[in-house]
This record gives sequence, structure tokens and C-alpha cells, in this order.
Amino acid sequence: MEGLGLSTLFGGAYSGRRVLVTGHTGFKGSWLAMWLQALGAELAGLALPPDTEPSHWRLLDMKLKREYLVDVRDRGGVLDALHDFQPEFVFHLAAQPLVRRSYREPVETFATNVLGLVHLLEAARHCDSVRVLVNATTDKVYEPFDVPGGYCEDDILGGHDPYSTSKACAELVSACYRRSYFDGADSHAVRLATARAGNVIGGGDWAEDRLVPDVVRAMAGAGTVRLRNPMSTRPWQHVLEPLSGYLCLAQAMIEGREAGGAWNFGPSRGSTMAVGDVVRHFQHEWPGLQVEHDAGPHPHEAEKLTLDCGKAARELGWHSVWDAEPTVAHTARWYRDFLDAGHIHSRQDLDAYVASARRQRQAWAS
Repeated sequence: MEGLGLSTLFGGAYSGRRVLVTGHTGFKGSWLAMWLQALGAELAGLALPPDTEPSHWRLLDMKLKREYLVDVRDRGGVLDALHDFQPEFVFHLAAQPLVRRSYREPVETFATNVLGLVHLLEAARHCDSVRVLVNATTDKVYEPFDVPGGYCEDDILGGHDPYSTSKACAELVSACYRRSYFDGADSHAVRLATARAGNVIGGGDWAEDRLVPDVVRAMAGAGTVRLRNPMSTRPWQHVLEPLSGYLCLAQAMIEGREAGGAWNFGPSRGSTMAVGDVVRHFQHEWPGLQVEHDAGPHPHEAEKLTLDCGKAARELGWHSVWDAEPTVAHTARWYRDFLDAGHIHSRQDLDAYVASARRQRQAWAS
């Protein structure tokens, strides 16, 4: 990551600072780790080994200050890691993130997504170095109802499936710890916020039951992808979009701004589209891709998810950078070049994203 000239982004908030990312071996966590290293952070990761092959984390071949191969369900292991590394920033991305797996493994999902968070917050409570903690949840924490303008941060929390419900619980746990342990005058002053985003795409995701990995597997094999819910709409965004939001949020908190609580980080209105429309974008990049409708039966999944990100725009100056066209184009190109020649374009995509943000005069990119 040398020579990218990114250390001044986000007001230089991360340069030389000790930052811990939980879930760094996962899809989103590996992109965040790569970006933080480019920002000049002294970086540690806490996670299980990657559970896919290929693995974006392994392909990046990054060297960290510390790496803790610890399950967040291991309370002592989490506590020991924080005491050993003494981070100032913690980004919590370790999770069981898959809706359909949560139906098969509800106990494991709740144990990881709720009790694992409690373990981390307890460790942060007893680690004096921690000043900022961002807990990444999901856009699926909201109780489903028709909201023309999208869900706002103060809308009712809920969840139909175990994954969504576990993340709604994680929101309540975060609020509890903020009020009970981190806000009082005599408390350890950890600034704690939750960040709600979802349906990210980008190179390096090979998880089960996700649209883009399913498309890539189809192109690498038979050339046919089976869609469960082609009419379901989602706020699709490149993985770098919510990560820029997380970084803006943590920057605001370390600077002493009132940025605790919950925050939505979603794409522009033009990037909210049906599953079938996303696949049609990929067909422009890969004309040989064929589509079939898989009628099911399937477990329940939300039909429509849209976020109102006005709060982030007003209070953080955060706005999405890429709409659907560059998001899908960069993602498809990443996989095509990897499958064709083994090239890893994650660093180039980060440079391109930052360049776009600078052209748009995004506050964090100045």
C-alpha cells in the first residue's frame, strides 16, 4: 500500500494510531483492514481464519502488527487481545452475517452476534486505551413496514429471521453499554456508535447464498445463476461505501463531536434496484451469463430495504460516491480479471474510489 498518499484522508485521524478490526479475515473486514493500512494505522486483527476458498484476506497477503485468531465467543481470548494490543479505535465487524445460515444455525448466530458483542464491549470497558468503538450492524435491523423515504435511525427495531433479530439485539446491547458504562462522568469514556448498512458488493466475496458470489460461481462453472427473489429490491453499494462511512464516524468521535448512537450508510437512490436488475448489469460485463428463477420454497427474506441517510449527510458530511454503474463495473471487472489471470485489483479499486471522492469534493477525501 506504499505510495498511495492516503494517510491524510479523514483528517489524518488514523495515521500512527492503534486500530483493531474484528472480523478482518472476512469480506468487508479485509477491505477495511486494507484501507486502514493505507491510512497509516498500526493495525491488528481479531477473527477466525477465513471460511472461504479463495479468500480475499489471504489474497491481499497483508502483514499486521498483531493478529489474534480468536472466536468472539471466547470471552477470555477477546479480553487478552485488547489488553495485549491496547487499541484506541475498535471496528467490530466479526459476525455470522448470512440470513439463510442463520435459519440453519440460530444458536451459533445469536451466540456470535449478541454474546460476542457483549464480550467485546466488556473487554473495551476494562481496557483504558479504547476511545472509539464502531459496531457494524445491518440495514435489516428495522421492523419491516412500508417507508416511502427509507428507514430512519429512530424507526422501530425488529427482525424476522435469526440474523436480522440478532443484529437488532446488538443495537440494543450497544445502546445499553453506551448508557450504562460509557456515558457517565465516572465511566471509562468510550465513544460508541452503531453503523447500519447492507448488501455490499465488490471483489473478493465468496460467501454462500449471496448474489454476486453466486453469479461468479455460475460464470466459472455452468454459466447459469438461479435467482430466488428477482423482484426483491436492495440498496446495493460497493463495499468501500459503508467503510468510508465507518471511517467518517470514528473520525468524528475521536475529534470529540457528538457522533454516538446509530447511523445509516446506504447508497444513492439510483443504486436501489431489484436483484434481477443487478444481474442484468453483470450480463453486460459477462454476456454468457444465463438466468433461471428458483421458485423455492425458500426461507423468508425482506422484499424491500431502503435507508434514509440524511443524518450522515447533515452531521458527518458523508455521501455515497459511486452509483450502480461504477459499483457493478468495478465488481465485475475485479472477478473477471481474477478468474482470467489471477489479478487482484482491490488496491486499484481503492485508488479509483478515493479519486472519485476527491473529484466530488467529499469532505473526508480532502
